[in-house]
Amino acid sequence: MDLAWYALLGLFFGGYLVLAGYDYGVGLLLARGGAPAARRATLTALGPFFLGNEVWLVAAMGILFGAFPMLEGELLSGCYPAVAGALTGVILVTAGVQLRSRPTDERIRARWDRVVVIGSALAALGWGVLLAALLQGVPRQADGHVDGVSHLATPFAAAAGLAMVTLVAVHGATFLTLRLPAADAAVVGRTARRLVPVALTAVAAATVVGLLSSRVRDAVQRPAVAVLLPVLLVAALLAARAALVRRRPGWALLATGATLALPVVLVGAALWPYVLVSTTDASASLTVTDAAASAPTLRLLGWVALPLLPALLGFQAMCWWVFRGRTDGRAPVYW
Repeated sequence: MDLAWYALLGLFFGGYLVLAGYDYGVGLLLARGGAPAARRATLTALGPFFLGNEVWLVAAMGILFGAFPMLEGELLSGCYPAVAGALTGVILVTAGVQLRSRPTDERIRARWDRVVVIGSALAALGWGVLLAALLQGVPRQADGHVDGVSHLATPFAAAAGLAMVTLVAVHGATFLTLRLPAADAAVVGRTARRLVPVALTAVAAATVVGLLSSRVRDAVQRPAVAVLLPVLLVAALLAARAALVRRRPGWALLATGATLALPVVLVGAALWPYVLVSTTDASASLTVTDAAASAPTLRLLGWVALPLLPALLGFQAMCWWVFRGRTDGRAPVYW
């Protein structure tokens, strides 16, 4: 049962990164500037999916609090700057997107656009640093508490956070190739193709830093799985670029979505059976079983989660079906 809930937590958090990832990617692309009408069209393409994507984060946090209370406490205390930064970014993006439409002055709207850009960068960077902190281990003491937050200020955490920002940007640009009118989609498609080498460089840099980091080498329980992560990321990015060149945005979006889901899946698999590996006291490392709630609690939560997953999947499928066309009403060639 512990493994099932651990997998469910990964599913919800990975789903959140995939779905909200293109929200933040679109937000980052506002940094390009452009005409007010172009910026408005960019956010209009995002509109139908925007708030629904955040539900996956709420569901993931609910599972974390209910099924893994000990892990929740250690993450919020030991990785507080990363989590707080990411959640601040989520709030800024949500507020910026909704409030920019109220004023009629384009200068004020441009300021809200900058808020969206900053929030998108914070969200992507924060979640990337959090995943890096899990992979490199935390200084958990014998008393069960993480000592300080200095473990977040490492070259690997910084490199992984920046790599996440680039992956999100590619994902957002690819999403727009599906939603914008054909002429605008061609322009943003070129942007997406140019961003792929940037993302490849960032992933390569994070990989090299991780291989050189003794923290990462000591924390990883399954090195083969950890090495598989950058390999699959590179393969997915190359597949996305090939699909973009062939003007198959559906395949491209699936590939860029995989680049955001893979870190969650493979970080969890690389650490198993641990969820938090202590870098200071091996006996203080936290296993998935130890972090999980009691069996009766997990069974009770199961009655809540059982209808939640199909409801979320059905809602997401409905949104994509209803708003499957471009914003000009034309249907794209997905595959």
